[in-house]
Amino acid sequence: MRFLKLLYVQVLIGIVLGVAVGHFSPQTGISLRPMGDAFIALMKMLIGPIIFTTVVVGMSGMGDLRKAGKAGFKAFVYFEAVTTLALIIGLVVVNLLKPGAGLHVDVATLDVKSVSGYAEAAKHAGGVADFLLHLIPRSFVGAFAEGDILQILLLALLFGAALGRLGDHGRPVMNLLNDVSRVFFGIVSFVTRLAPIAAAGAMAFTVGQYGLGAIAKMAELVACVYLTCAAFIFLALGLILRACGFSLWKLLVLLKDELLIVLGCSSSEPALPALMEKMERVGCARPTVGLVVPAGYSFNLDGTCIYLTMAALFIAQATDTPMDLGQQLSLLVILLITSKGAAGITGSGFVTLAATLAATNQLPVAGMALILGVDRFLSEARAITNFIGNAAATLVISKWNGDYDEEKGAEVRIEGAE
Repeated sequence: MRFLKLLYVQVLIGIVLGVAVGHFSPQTGISLRPMGDAFIALMKMLIGPIIFTTVVVGMSGMGDLRKAGKAGFKAFVYFEAVTTLALIIGLVVVNLLKPGAGLHVDVATLDVKSVSGYAEAAKHAGGVADFLLHLIPRSFVGAFAEGDILQILLLALLFGAALGRLGDHGRPVMNLLNDVSRVFFGIVSFVTRLAPIAAAGAMAFTVGQYGLGAIAKMAELVACVYLTCAAFIFLALGLILRACGFSLWKLLVLLKDELLIVLGCSSSEPALPALMEKMERVGCARPTVGLVVPAGYSFNLDGTCIYLTMAALFIAQATDTPMDLGQQLSLLVILLITSKGAAGITGSGFVTLAATLAATNQLPVAGMALILGVDRFLSEARAITNFIGNAAATLVISKWNGDYDEEKGAEVRIEGAE
């Protein structure tokens, strides 16, 4: 029974047990929610220090800061191109499969109160200026207290750049932060052992709260989103990785433990520290990992982009709201903006959807009530796609930036690739 000692097997067992408990004893499943929430909170507690120490040590040790700037620019171009591709794929699939067609939902009969909180949050999301100002923390420790990834990344970039200019005088600080980073990764390995329990609790709550019947009612939309995410991963990301000499299958095998954690918790954040550690292990330079992964968690949300286009047009189809090609292209332009503008907001997928529907002045925000019951299940597809997308982005950008270690990368490279 040696295989039972493997983390991904334990997590898989936890997921199955959680689904069973939630289905056969919903109240018990709902009461187990703190098990999943506690695990996510523990991991979020470690994300800030890990990002800060990793980026600072990487930047201060790389010498040429212009290289970091080039990596940042390449990351921005990659994020924009791939997320736009995800939006277009979602738009095409939802038009072909039409999961909302034939429902003929009367907007007046929808429960507006159930989505009013998300609509209100969308109003306060702010524009580009507000988003840029939000990047600046009120104090140095404030960013860590709030757990804001982008604010911590900004502090780390500034701190690393300043430390690098000190030369040998800054080496003791760099060595200290390097050792502190190892300590935090050690804590991550301890916390990760709780993943099977967390996955069981999170899945028990999800099934107990919403029930498997919720999926049955909206099965077509759920199936479309999962099918589209799978197609994006295996076709789009697979081709991008292959073009750079990497194997998608090997990458998935490398990240199998983290993928099950993401599935169980319906969130990619608990797996962020492990993703950074594994990307370094397979040859990506620490500065690139420290820059691309945290930024990708806010700007490279491939799964969220697929969800947004499909959910918006599903609501249009279900409520018999006509949208011609020009209106759909306008929706795509709005999504290109709103999918970035709400980065870092709690429940950003649903909040961004509310902001998008409101911005069109055509699609009913109340239509979100149609998918509220299955959003938790859809979030699993979003989280897994986002996670794999950021892993792929790190490999590709590291290769483009010329700091990828070919010798260390055998685990994820195509055999015989140069």
